[in-house]
Amino acid sequence: MTETVKIDLYADNLGVTQAIATQLAQLVTTGTIILLEGNLGSGKTTFMQAFGLALGIQTTITSPTFTLIDEYTEGRLPLYHIDLYRLEPSQVPSLHIEEYWRGKDFPLGVVAIEWASKLIHLPPHYLQINLATPLPFDSSSKRNQVLEQDLDFDDDLLEALPEERTIQIIAKGEAAIEIIQNLKTSKN
Repeated sequence: MTETVKIDLYADNLGVTQAIATQLAQLVTTGTIILLEGNLGSGKTTFMQAFGLALGIQTTITSPTFTLIDEYTEGRLPLYHIDLYRLEPSQVPSLHIEEYWRGKDFPLGVVAIEWASKLIHLPPHYLQINLATPLPFDSSSKRNQVLEQDLDFDDDLLEALPEERTIQIIAKGEAAIEIIQNLKTSKN
C-alpha cells in the first residue's frame, strides 16, 4: 500500500497563497500530478496562476472551465491544466487525461486537475491540494453572490472574496512525498 503524507497550511492573505504555490512549483518534477479541490472561489485558479508563473509560464493562466484542458509548454516544465467542473464523472474518461501523465503522446510535465473529485480513478501518485475559506458565509454575502453568477465574475465582487484560506496538501507516492517533505523543510 502506498504511503500518504499530509500537511495543513494557513494563508492569511493572497500573497501567502501565491508564495506556497510558488514554492511548490520550484519543487515539482516531470510526472507530478496535482489534484485541486475546493469550492468555487476557493482559489484553485489563483493558486495555479502563481504556480505557472513560478514555472516560467508567461501566458496568463485562466480556468479552463469551457476549454477543459489548457496546455502551457513555455515554462521549465510543460503544464497541463485541466478543469472538470462542467463534466459529470461518467464523462471524464472520454478526455483520456491519463495520456498527459504517461508521457507517450505529450511531453511529460505537470498535470494539474481542478475538481479532481470527478475522476473515476485516481492516478497512482499525486499531490492533492484542498483549498478552503475557513469562515462560513451567509446567503447575503458578496462571496455567495459571486458564486451564484457561475464564474461570470465582476471585479467588485471578486474583491469581496476572502483572501484567508486553509491549504491542505496530501502526497501519495514516493515522489510526491519527497516534494511535500521538501516543502515542509522550506516552510521552517
